Amino acid sequence: MDIITSQFKKGIVRLKITDADDLWYLSHLIEPNDLLRGTATRKIKISDSGEKTQLSKRTLTLTIKAETIELDDSGKILRINGRIKEGPDDIPKDSYQAIALEEGNEFTLEKTQWLQYQQQKLLEAAEKKYSQLFCLFDREEAIFALSKKFGHEILTKLQGEVHKKRLKTTVKQDFYQEIIAAVDSYNQRYNPDHIILASPAFYKEDLFQKISSPEIKKKIVLTSCSDISESSLSEVMRKPELAAVLKTSRSREEQLLMEELLAEINKEGKAAYGWKEVQQAIDAGAVTILIISDQFIRQKKMDGSYQELDEKMKQVDAAKGKITILSSEFDSGKKLNGLGGIAALLRYKLEWI
Repeated sequence: MDIITSQFKKGIVRLKITDADDLWYLSHLIEPNDLLRGTATRKIKISDSGEKTQLSKRTLTLTIKAETIELDDSGKILRINGRIKEGPDDIPKDSYQAIALEEGNEFTLEKTQWLQYQQQKLLEAAEKKYSQLFCLFDREEAIFALSKKFGHEILTKLQGEVHKKRLKTTVKQDFYQEIIAAVDSYNQRYNPDHIILASPAFYKEDLFQKISSPEIKKKIVLTSCSDISESSLSEVMRKPELAAVLKTSRSREEQLLMEELLAEINKEGKAAYGWKEVQQAIDAGAVTILIISDQFIRQKKMDGSYQELDEKMKQVDAAKGKITILSSEFDSGKKLNGLGGIAALLRYKLEWI
């Protein structure tokens, strides 16, 4: 995302959406009662000589007061619906209009107040996007994934044929070449900053020796994994030897944060989880990091209790605490949902929690 202008004290920013990942961030940043100025297509009634009425589509620049914010299933369109507050004179004020945001759009977002965590979220979305291509493989299968700003995307899964002779197993040469061809194809398509090859045993070293492209070889980092699965992808992202390579990876950040939270919970230390406990910790001013899943936020909006959550988030922000929102699509978010969708790391242990 490009921040064209920002006047946080006045509550106004102008933004350009540069990739679909930005829409996920915006779906959490845009809230009911925010003002959104952008372009929309509206059907207009046109009279034909006073006898017939026809509908014509016009593209208009409007300002709406947001009421509902919905990211479609594809993740490529964010629809904000609300009442028109500014627009052409022939468009009725306070009538409803939706503005659909997608890659390439520019728009202005105005809030009464930009909280610190919201500013941080926006700056996070505007950071340079470093991407990593992951290839986890063994003698029978391979899984390819691409890192994204808020998680990862599974690109493909391959199945290989294995020749078995008694207890000795070898990788069929064609499967190596199939993996190498896929690495080459994804490198050309996405131009990742790094290519992480992970496997049990010696397979990664064997494959590396068979790669002839100097361009690809200089991007490769080798590491190990226990098996070929999405859970092993999370395992690879937590590897200490990949800390420097993945220092810009939000997925790694989230996984390490969840590990810290679970460790504190297991030793009954400085942590709280579940809506009731977390509210108590916030009221005590003890929260240093508030961790929320996007599913928990959606549920609060659906049942009409989001305002209560919003007030608690403002309390954390005012107390200089950090707020992290996790995607429920990925391992860290799923673990958090298992704890009730909301948790917190604390400045000190609360005996009554």
